[in-house]
Amino acid sequence: MKKLLAILLAAVMLLSVAAFAEGQTEITLWTYPIGSWGNAEVVDGIVANFNKVHPEITVKVEYLDYTNGDKQVAAAIEAGTMPDIIMEGPERLVANWGANGKMLDLSDLWTEEAKADIIAAAPAVEAACRNAKGVYYEYPLCMTTHCMVINKTDFEAANALQYLNEETRTWTTEGFINALKALKEAGFAPTMTVYCGGQGGDQGTRALVTNLYSAQFTAADHSAYTIDSEAGIKGIQTLVDLFNEEIIDAGLDIVASDEIALFCNSTTSMSICWNASAALSNKANFAEDVVPLPMAFPSDDGVPELQGGIWGFGLFDTGNEAKVAAAKEFVRFVCDDPEQVKESVYASGFFPVKASVGDVYAGTEKEGNAEFAVFMPYLGDYYQVTGGWAQQRTEWWNMLQRVFLGGDVATEVGVYVTNSNAGIQ
Repeated sequence: MKKLLAILLAAVMLLSVAAFAEGQTEITLWTYPIGSWGNAEVVDGIVANFNKVHPEITVKVEYLDYTNGDKQVAAAIEAGTMPDIIMEGPERLVANWGANGKMLDLSDLWTEEAKADIIAAAPAVEAACRNAKGVYYEYPLCMTTHCMVINKTDFEAANALQYLNEETRTWTTEGFINALKALKEAGFAPTMTVYCGGQGGDQGTRALVTNLYSAQFTAADHSAYTIDSEAGIKGIQTLVDLFNEEIIDAGLDIVASDEIALFCNSTTSMSICWNASAALSNKANFAEDVVPLPMAFPSDDGVPELQGGIWGFGLFDTGNEAKVAAAKEFVRFVCDDPEQVKESVYASGFFPVKASVGDVYAGTEKEGNAEFAVFMPYLGDYYQVTGGWAQQRTEWWNMLQRVFLGGDVATEVGVYVTNSNAGIQ
């Protein structure tokens, strides 16, 4: 009798576990180190908030880096072991994995209300999250504009502040060149460096070149690379001329992280790779005489078009409807819940893609990030979704090296454009 009762009890327990398991859904999230979204303690807190609302969904998180992350994702795709959710930007979610048929259409997340809210903040964000056929492969959370930064101490000493608008943080190409010359004459050399030892931080060199004379990096429909225009060639030639005149330096063996270090230790008077996240992470690295003043890139008309960063979530097509539904609930909570979205954006260190969210930094230890909000109206076209992007990045820094080493600018830019366009599928 006891044996029979034990068997019956065991059967009941197994049925209970099975019923519980049937009610639970486990999903996986892979995230690149987007601010504190690469910090397990912070992300655990976000998941805990989600589980207060959805205790039936378990979220397992894996943290990627930008050195090996793409290889890990490629291997997972090859093996069919992709995560349910991945956090990154349109150049990966839309132009790469989406274009290759690996991502799910997220149009149902893009309600009319959400779309209007995002467009009110920055129309370029909405356009970047879908392909040419209107299929949305990303639901965005946060954004930023990449800018540059100057050492106000050096500019004051060289009487170069007269060449910029400190209130709007803008300047013209003429003012920029005059400021460089004033810095050199005052003994500040090198004034800056155009790093081209690799692709790291190449958004800075692209933004500098395109803004100088209002060149377009790609065609409006992202079908071709177009920096071989008269304006594009003129921008690169201007930098080469400044280098030959020993007014600026060419960092043939460094990338953006090295260039930022040169600015922070007061070796140079400016950096062309800056944003709110860089300002926060380098706060303790400034030499005593460095007073950072973030600036937009100089442009011929004084109206810059800044490179943007947009980060959000995409869902891999795993074929599991229950996991897909659970993954969408997580994305909705993180991005749409009125209270959670503020915490989600705050963790990134960037700015909300929705106008309704407002300032998430006021009264916090990251209050200094709000300084960068002045640049958001200058967010330009998100051309990183152009095909062949990875190949283009390699071609770009190699082209810069060749022109600084004496290559004919028009010829070398032509080679860059030809090779880059050949990589567009």
